[in-house]
Amino acid sequence: MSDSEAPPAVALEGVSGARGLPQEALEIASAYAFAGPALDLGVLLWDGRCLPDARIRIPLPVLNRHGLVAGATGTGKTKTLQLIAEQLSVQGVPVFLADIKGDVSGISAPGVSNDKVLARAQEVHQEWTPTACPAEFYALGGMGKGIPVRATVTSFGPVLLSKVLQLNQTQEQSLGLIFHYADQKGLELFDLKDLRAVITFLTSDEGKTELKGIGGLSPATAGVILRSLTAFEAQGMSPFFGEPEFDTSELLRTAPDGRGTVSVLELPEVQDKPQLFSTFLMWMLADLFHDLPEVGDLDKPKLVFFFDEAHLLFTGASKAFLESITQTVRLIRSKGVGVFFVTQTPKDVPSDVLAQLGNRVQHALRAFTPDDQKALKATVKTFPNSAYDLEEVLTGIGTGEAVVTVLSEKGAPTPVAATRLCAPQSLMGPVDPAALDRAVQASPLYGRYAQAVDRESAYEKLAARDAAAAQAAAEAGRAPAKGGGRAKEEPSVVEQVVGSGIFKSLARSMGTQIGREITRSLFGTARRRR
Repeated sequence: MSDSEAPPAVALEGVSGARGLPQEALEIASAYAFAGPALDLGVLLWDGRCLPDARIRIPLPVLNRHGLVAGATGTGKTKTLQLIAEQLSVQGVPVFLADIKGDVSGISAPGVSNDKVLARAQEVHQEWTPTACPAEFYALGGMGKGIPVRATVTSFGPVLLSKVLQLNQTQEQSLGLIFHYADQKGLELFDLKDLRAVITFLTSDEGKTELKGIGGLSPATAGVILRSLTAFEAQGMSPFFGEPEFDTSELLRTAPDGRGTVSVLELPEVQDKPQLFSTFLMWMLADLFHDLPEVGDLDKPKLVFFFDEAHLLFTGASKAFLESITQTVRLIRSKGVGVFFVTQTPKDVPSDVLAQLGNRVQHALRAFTPDDQKALKATVKTFPNSAYDLEEVLTGIGTGEAVVTVLSEKGAPTPVAATRLCAPQSLMGPVDPAALDRAVQASPLYGRYAQAVDRESAYEKLAARDAAAAQAAAEAGRAPAKGGGRAKEEPSVVEQVVGSGIFKSLARSMGTQIGREITRSLFGTARRRR
């Protein structure tokens, strides 16, 4: 290390009890003494001692380099992400949180003082003041308490939808062909009944000719996709798809006082549909990725996005889905967006994704079984070289303590630091349901998204086509021959349908789309035109 890169001497002198510390602890403490704005996680733990003047921090500019919050159940992961979210909001950075268990809504209310909180604040020299964050609450399709969040089927795209429908790779590719067909024919896919109508048509006797024109799509595979879609609808999933589609730029809002808005997606009502909500979160991130401009490294992120229960995102994922996640996480950093995955062990996150994460807060792990021991050893191997015996530390630290390593202001990883974390200053638990209802209905966004809209789309156009064909067939059967001579040859059913006013209207609508198929992204999601 050169003289210009040496840690400031004040960092060593300011460490409580520095004279009694070994050189390793002094080096760790100085590595976290950043000059610029940073989030305060807690204080250094060394040899069982809490060193309140040795602050463990994350530089604000590196929060777009992504991160991981991991640890066994009950070790404090949710409180850690709440602590980080609070401080980001204070710095003017909007935050998105997925509230899986329904206990993060308290971030919108000031915390409650008690002996445990005050003792922790005293230990870490924290000036603890009950503080609420500006917050908005959302719910997928209006299922639960929150402003309804919907996406059109077209916007969601075939890759993400395949994950939700649990399709295999061949079926995923076939679904992509169906989207391609609908795009070319001007059949808008706003909700699930639109997609079902298109697949039903393609698998019908009338649609077989069209099906033959879609290379690689067999009737059997189309039938499997249709059955999966029908079963998905039967589970009550329809409300999540439709209009008005949620504009993900709403997540970038700040409060009038300059603090970043904390957007909380309430998910307790859909806990039994993990693939749905985890994939919806990926849609939000992908949509932001499409729309945000390249900005490079900023003084602070535009948004920090937390994926709670991140393992659900990767369970049963296709190769295409995993590749798309990896590429999105890799590239969205340059859009000023940071992504934190919150899960139990690092092995829950694929190695290609894990390699993109620069900041890490690892809570305690349990090692009661041989599998636990194997997971512990694998976790230790993912850390840089450490002055600690990490196997011992990770099984011995308590709730609200963690092993931390982050990126420095120069982008280099900091030494591993066992840390006693600060206490969140907002309410550590859910707010009263009545207060949550009032907050949702008072939001300026509620009127914009609360009422579902059902515009004319593929379902209505194909239904009109069927009705026109049926009417033409009925009229053809009733028409008598005129005169005594040979009756004029009646036009075929196809000719009558093509000549009908309804079909001409449909053809005009299709014609506006032919030649300019919807532009799609890594996930097959449509690029929104705002």
